Amino acid sequence: MSRIGNKTITIPAGVELNVTAGNEVTVKGPKGTLTRQFSNLIAINVEGNEVKCVRANEEKHTKQLHGTTRALIANMIEGVNNGYTKTLEIEGIGYKAALAGNKLTLNLGYSHEINYVAEEGIKLEVPNPNTIIVSGIDKQRVGEVSSVIRSYRKPEPYKGKGIHYKGEIIRRKEGKTAA
Repeated sequence: MSRIGNKTITIPAGVELNVTAGNEVTVKGPKGTLTRQFSNLIAINVEGNEVKCVRANEEKHTKQLHGTTRALIANMIEGVNNGYTKTLEIEGIGYKAALAGNKLTLNLGYSHEINYVAEEGIKLEVPNPNTIIVSGIDKQRVGEVSSVIRSYRKPEPYKGKGIHYKGEIIRRKEGKTAA
């Protein structure tokens, strides 16, 4: 029994949800539009300002899709209404970020600069040289872009130098001890 899949989703004011043939869901809101194709094993019913996901049978695969489908639709509604944001922090002497248009330039202690061009639908901000804010309406893409930027210099365990998420706890190791 999927507890998440059985919950109804409330559609906030200003957000419009349409389900077309073939279970393609389109969500329009103040921040933009998202479209996603879902499995035909899950029926998506819109009644007034509520969305309910109903599964066709009790097979294991269908039960797995039930909760996932409901969560993805809820994330789409949240994204077009409020959007998603991830904050990355840079630690290390000489490590910094700069933004020119949609091109992010990172100096991370390598012999060269790293350039990252933001894809459409993703907004990058650099309020100071040690902070990068990634925002957009698609939760998956915001997380993916944040992960790619973090992968350029993951935090190392001895001094904590590198790029990490805001609030992320980096497990530290003890360095060498002189005898």
